Amino acid sequence: MNKDVFGTAIIDFYNQECTDDIIVQAPDFDDDTIPVPYLFRSYSEMPEIEQKALDLSSGKVLDIGCGAGSHSLFLQNERNLEVTAIDISEGAVSICKKRGVQQAFVHDIFDLKSQTYDTLLLLMNGSGIIGRLDRIDQFFTHIKTLLAPGGQVLIDSSDISYLFTDDDGGFWVDASARYYGEMQYKLKYKDQESDWFDWLYIDYNTLQNAANTHGFLCELVFEGESNDYLARFTLVD
Repeated sequence: MNKDVFGTAIIDFYNQECTDDIIVQAPDFDDDTIPVPYLFRSYSEMPEIEQKALDLSSGKVLDIGCGAGSHSLFLQNERNLEVTAIDISEGAVSICKKRGVQQAFVHDIFDLKSQTYDTLLLLMNGSGIIGRLDRIDQFFTHIKTLLAPGGQVLIDSSDISYLFTDDDGGFWVDASARYYGEMQYKLKYKDQESDWFDWLYIDYNTLQNAANTHGFLCELVFEGESNDYLARFTLVD
């Protein structure tokens, strides 16, 4: 069975063959949906947090987890920046190319080597690719190798502690359990479904502490209305 659920949905929408939503399943929560047209949004249709990240992008950009390529296309065509788009979805990358992204490749960020960039861009809960909190050291160690001198990392995430807060403000999480922002998901689209995968939501303080430990200055550059935020990392000289 084809496990490239995102890619299949993106291809179908691009070819005007289907308008089904992508179903997102988690073990302890109700199903959620991702409308596929949202992956093809223009700059004016993007939430403010994404617009802010694109406005801050500069130099040679690596768009990590590019999806259908909407961020890359804006930076390439409207900002005239040199953009490389990567995703683990072959289907998504194929449509990026058809939409006009000049440099789009099937890559896992953790396998990428021998190139450096002025901006590393991780949007749509970009922290998700870290997977689990115990992988955050691996993440910071690796992105250091991808940053050009003076480069920056722009990453968004959300503090999902509100999901575990009662009406009186009590925070109900087992202190001996894993970090509350560690989630597992499965994607479904038509008759296809993905394997379960890890996805990390991380509160800003935890992210900032990890960044500082690895020699990064971490700035909170934008806070949204849904506990989401945009952070910017730069290496301390």
